[in-house]
Amino acid sequence: MRTTPRGVFVALALTPLLAGCFVSGAEGSGSDTEGRSAGRLRVALARPPVQALSPYSDDATLLGKLSVVEGLTALDKNGAAAPALAKSWKQTNPTTWTFELRKATFQDGTPVTAESVVDALDHADAATPKPRVLSDVTLTAKADDADTVTISSKAADPVLPLRLASPVLAILSAKAYGKDGTVSPIGTGTGPFKVTKLTGKSKATLDRYDGYWGGKAKAPGIDVTWIADGTARANALRGGDVDIAEWIPTSQAKLLDADTRHEVPSVRTDSLILNTGNGIFTDPALRAAAREAADGSALVDSIFSGYADPAQGLFGPAVSWSADKRVEVTGRARAATPAQVRSKTKGKVLRLAAFTNRAELPEAASVLQQQLEKAGFTVKQDVREYTQMEADLLAGKYDALVMSRVVLLDTGDPIAYLASDYKSDGVYNIARLKDTKVDQAIKSAAEEGDTTKRQQKIMAAEAQILRTDAVVPLVHEKVVQGIAANVEGVLLDPRERSLIDVDTHLK
Repeated sequence: MRTTPRGVFVALALTPLLAGCFVSGAEGSGSDTEGRSAGRLRVALARPPVQALSPYSDDATLLGKLSVVEGLTALDKNGAAAPALAKSWKQTNPTTWTFELRKATFQDGTPVTAESVVDALDHADAATPKPRVLSDVTLTAKADDADTVTISSKAADPVLPLRLASPVLAILSAKAYGKDGTVSPIGTGTGPFKVTKLTGKSKATLDRYDGYWGGKAKAPGIDVTWIADGTARANALRGGDVDIAEWIPTSQAKLLDADTRHEVPSVRTDSLILNTGNGIFTDPALRAAAREAADGSALVDSIFSGYADPAQGLFGPAVSWSADKRVEVTGRARAATPAQVRSKTKGKVLRLAAFTNRAELPEAASVLQQQLEKAGFTVKQDVREYTQMEADLLAGKYDALVMSRVVLLDTGDPIAYLASDYKSDGVYNIARLKDTKVDQAIKSAAEEGDTTKRQQKIMAAEAQILRTDAVVPLVHEKVVQGIAANVEGVLLDPRERSLIDVDTHLK
């Protein structure tokens, strides 16, 4: 049974910076001389909501960053499972775990009970498409009494407590779930901040939830603005229009004052994803040619201004155990020569996608285009905001994608990422990879309960994936977060799951 205190990441204590005018349109306890509600945090985020903040989409990460929702567990600073809505738990057999709930209430005032937990997990399991965090497991939840929940899996799931920390599996009140299958976290979460207003894909207003079980938040609320352009986010911070700006482009980082620029080691890897299901990259020799042409080291200084390391595989330095357990990649196809590439692709264009939410990716795509054209490909780029292309990516309408992926995002354990992105039935399998050896390697790793052996099997699965050339790792990023000097308690999270909590506030 774990009773580890709920973890936090590095919290910052910073000094004053002039803050500009921002109209919050929300409640506050008085106002400052700039005209905004006193103490409210103004935050600029990069990726706007995909599905009106539905936790069953990538919006779940936003809800976690802003401390709107919680699961039964959380991740501590070491990536271990820590108590959240469950105060403790124990494993009763290889497929069954029992969770004891703490006394907590939803933001609509109703109590968190075992039945509400079961209801929330049942809705997540029934969601279409299935959430990534559930792509490799089937869970069944049962209320034993008002404060006890038993969760079972069809097969042994050694990392179930980690899985339940995903914001996708957040516990919401009954009012969140519509009869049409939609789910809304507005006023239905359990976190210290509640969403009171969502304005399309541009703004959101969050107010403090004073009934939070973990204590009253120090900030009275959060005013969120989504700014897809990275330079604009950096300018908003420099101009005093926001207090926190995430994902500062590396080209802008050194233009910020030193006390507002914060480098974070990241578990984010940027890769070239190749569509193996249809189009030119169904040919292994062409995939191998793309792999040999794509040189991530050329991006480190030119595009990332040194805020990245050349990729060693799917997992970089921030996944500290990966280097010592890396497995040699064997069995790759022989790469087609430039002449062979031109012959095989005659009359066909390589459709290369990149999204604008991370400013470096379109620039990386331009460098990759030159590298691929030198290898014999004819390349055409399609660069758009991510939400405009996600459906097409999953439908296989591109040949390649310059992708930035947090490899520990879903569970804090790499298996969920590997299963969702590279298993034949993975729900985020943009590479459209179907490979029996890959499926078997991921399955073997998922079933391993011993930590050291599990890590070794994860690296064996990495080698099997790289063998297919469905993905070409380019760089391991270092994230730069912009934080005004009068903000204290921002969470610098290598997993990019946390940003603001009860202790984040203006001085």
